[in-house]
Amino acid sequence: MNRYNTPFEIHVHGQVALRPDVTPSQLQEALKPLWSYAGARSLQDGAASAYEEEPGIVFDSAAHMLQMCWTVSGAEDFRYALDDFCMGLNELAQEGAAIEVTFYDAEFDEEEAGEGEESRDDFVMLFVGPTPAAIMSVQRDMLVQDVIHLMERHFDASELAGVVGEIDKLFAQRFDNLVNSLDLGRQPPRGGPRGGGRRPRHLH
Repeated sequence: MNRYNTPFEIHVHGQVALRPDVTPSQLQEALKPLWSYAGARSLQDGAASAYEEEPGIVFDSAAHMLQMCWTVSGAEDFRYALDDFCMGLNELAQEGAAIEVTFYDAEFDEEEAGEGEESRDDFVMLFVGPTPAAIMSVQRDMLVQDVIHLMERHFDASELAGVVGEIDKLFAQRFDNLVNSLDLGRQPPRGGPRGGGRRPRHLH
């Protein structure tokens, strides 16, 4: 289905290590929420990005790696496609991975915007993996990197071991809560925005 006058350009970026036994047909089914949203009839038809300089959706079968740098025009309903997309990749992932999704307000012009007018840009961090523990490991590593990067402006890296230890305790507690609630089948919540302002595109 072609989409005209859509309010967003949506960029999906990340790479996911896949199990060695994953087949192209399995990957096509897992990625169906993306390529079908773009109006394609198959992954092959929908893998190309809206921008020629972006590689799109690429499956490196030799490295068992899915790489995504893919833009599509869309609206808020794309978020529903992301839920199904993550569930499908969870089944195929070899390890935990983070995927960035950026919504660029296609109708916002910084030069013509009135005073106080802001874009509707949004940024979502998704996490996929074969188990909740694998997903939390990626979340933990990303949080540690962010915290250390922020605090190194004021403290030496050698002074931050205690901070990292407290982060580890928080994630251990979260995992214990998941186990105790028998809620292992549900994916942890998607991450919220990280940083402000309009985000630059990822080009390779």
